[in-house]
Amino acid sequence: MAPGNNLDMSSLHQLKPSKKSKKDRKRVGRGDGSGNGTYSGRGSKGQKQRGSVPFLFEGGQLPLIKRLPHMRGFTNIFRVESTPVNVEVLERFRSGSEVTVENLVAVGAVRKKNARIKILGSGKLTKKLSVVAHAFSKHAQQKIEDAGGTVTVIGAAESSESAEAELTK
Repeated sequence: MAPGNNLDMSSLHQLKPSKKSKKDRKRVGRGDGSGNGTYSGRGSKGQKQRGSVPFLFEGGQLPLIKRLPHMRGFTNIFRVESTPVNVEVLERFRSGSEVTVENLVAVGAVRKKNARIKILGSGKLTKKLSVVAHAFSKHAQQKIEDAGGTVTVIGAAESSESAEAELTK
């Protein structure tokens, strides 16, 4: 027998639940003789006697859920999300180098390799760089070209070629 354990294996069949732990539930509405008939402990008349009150019911007042505005606007399924990268981030690269999506991920400016990148014009750029990205703001493009660099838009040449091919058909 384990220390501190007062149970004897020979007396396990004599175990009983403690008093009041197995109390029967109150059965109501079974006649006046039971002591819980007639009103079944609910009192007389009124909403609380007749049934349950709906969740969030406010007693005839216009409910909060109806007072709040419902779904404004719409979701544009054609929206294209871009990861912004400012021109000041491009200062991390050596002069004359090519800045691509992979390079920006390596530097830590962008988290995902397959991210769509837009170069924005905040900050100063003094180095000559050739930048390859999906989109450029006007100011960013101007700053890169003023510093002697070049701008290449990913996907721009392919889309114009495919548009020309469709026109010739």
